[in-house]
Amino acid sequence: MKVVDISQFDDSVVLYFDTENTSINAYTLASTLVSIADAAKAANSSLNAGHNVEIIVEAIAPGSFKAKIAAIYTESKNIFSSQLVAGVVIGLLSNYIYERTFAVDDSIRVEVHSDEVVIEKGDEKIIVPRNVYDATREAEKNPKFVESIDRAFQAVESDPKVRGIGFTGSMEDEKPEIILPREIIAAAAGEVREEEGVRVVPETADLQILKAILQRGKRKWEFMWRGIKISAPITSEAFYNEFFSHEITIAPGDSLEVKLEIKQVRDPETGIYANKSYEVTEVYDHHPRLRQVAIAEV
Repeated sequence: MKVVDISQFDDSVVLYFDTENTSINAYTLASTLVSIADAAKAANSSLNAGHNVEIIVEAIAPGSFKAKIAAIYTESKNIFSSQLVAGVVIGLLSNYIYERTFAVDDSIRVEVHSDEVVIEKGDEKIIVPRNVYDATREAEKNPKFVESIDRAFQAVESDPKVRGIGFTGSMEDEKPEIILPREIIAAAAGEVREEEGVRVVPETADLQILKAILQRGKRKWEFMWRGIKISAPITSEAFYNEFFSHEITIAPGDSLEVKLEIKQVRDPETGIYANKSYEVTEVYDHHPRLRQVAIAEV
């Protein structure tokens, strides 16, 4: 029986890429890690109000390729903070990824006990502390968490040189007991529209406005997204209805939380997908830029 005990993953975990050699495509690695970091932040926002979590890469190593990621918690300036659910976010990330991929097989068996949950498929078993299992159920209610995991799956699935992924508790471990094959990850990934080397990937994104186009149509706004400048039209009628009814006021420097649809084109030589164009199809929230207010002298 192959066993993974999630309780071994406290505030850090080793993400193992089963690759053809001891290297990995930089875009695959970066996309996977950024998506996992986004998932951690989304889960943390659901579980640890008043505390921030930062995901860092502590080390990398061959074998096929390993990246050790860790969570660092800091307290925000929120005096109404809830108690920190320490050591849970890293565990629930790995647990949710295993759960999603195991669920592809109808033969999965789940036993819920007071202190742990046991998930079995064939000769593979995942042991999950009950508090981590319960925290996973809370985190998966957050759409940003689920979408971030979907992006991580899509990053792995799009690289034909990655045969699978898994998790271990230490960089000294040769390989995980359970490696999730690429084809199973592809089956577990969220819905992606794809045809003839072109696909559209939906993502929840925070976009900072550089240039606004305050009229309906396909003219492109300019945004900053993850440190890069992108151009995209906003095609949400509901957003423009709110704007023209003066429910919101837009200015450069403001940010929008949106559903961003990313059109990607596959390179026929490498099989890797690259971003080609963008479209904002829904606007979830508007955040005005923070402005300094002068304090009058008494």
